[in-house]
Amino acid sequence: GSDVHYWQHGSLGGAFPLQNPIVLGHEASGVVSEIGEEVTDLKIGDRVAIEPGVPCRKCFQCKTGHYNLCPDEMFCATPPCDGNLAKYFCHPADFCFKLPDHVTLEEAALMEPLAVGVQVCTKAGVGLGIRILICGTGTIGLVNLITAKAMGAYKVFVTDIDENRLNVAKSLGADFTLNVAGKSVKDIVEIIVDEIGEVDVSIECSGSESSIQSGFFATRPRGVVQLVGYSSPYVSLPLVHALVREVDIR
Repeated sequence: GSDVHYWQHGSLGGAFPLQNPIVLGHEASGVVSEIGEEVTDLKIGDRVAIEPGVPCRKCFQCKTGHYNLCPDEMFCATPPCDGNLAKYFCHPADFCFKLPDHVTLEEAALMEPLAVGVQVCTKAGVGLGIRILICGTGTIGLVNLITAKAMGAYKVFVTDIDENRLNVAKSLGADFTLNVAGKSVKDIVEIIVDEIGEVDVSIECSGSESSIQSGFFATRPRGVVQLVGYSSPYVSLPLVHALVREVDIR
């Protein structure tokens, strides 16, 4: 999704605006063709998955285990860094992960978005018996769906404005799907609650203001709204509704 944002809009929801042309691509795998003299855990010919964000390894966030928040992180296809949609790409060896024989290069390229799904579902507290709303069925919405089902979610309700994407979500295990095109937030929430009740967790992957609002209103008291999708820099949120119901916004 972020590569498409840069391609079409030149920024990521207004963040990290392009100043110069860059190579796109941050979800990648490949075959090692050359290594540095100090690399000991990889060899030429190894198939690897690439973790696209390389931190400084020295700051507070890095040393406390949150290296994805490193302020000096160099991330593929995020200005000013070029991405890895190329025949050859140089990358630190400790952020290249050797693949087992049964994992294809195509599957390995999906490791990065899948990791987002695992992080999001873990952070949101997804587990056995949880009822979930996922707004948006792009790549990140779908990997959250797959992860949530694998982690034992009871019912997963998925929304989007594209019927083809909703059909894919259904094939991947979504229990309920809803095309929200042209529907009001009030109507969307009523349909969700009528089908599965107020949800325990809403995972918002579209960045759409109306979808974010739907997640707030569809979540039960003391439930979780997990924001994932890039939205406009400023959006209107029903914060009082969340406050009086102790909804946890993450």
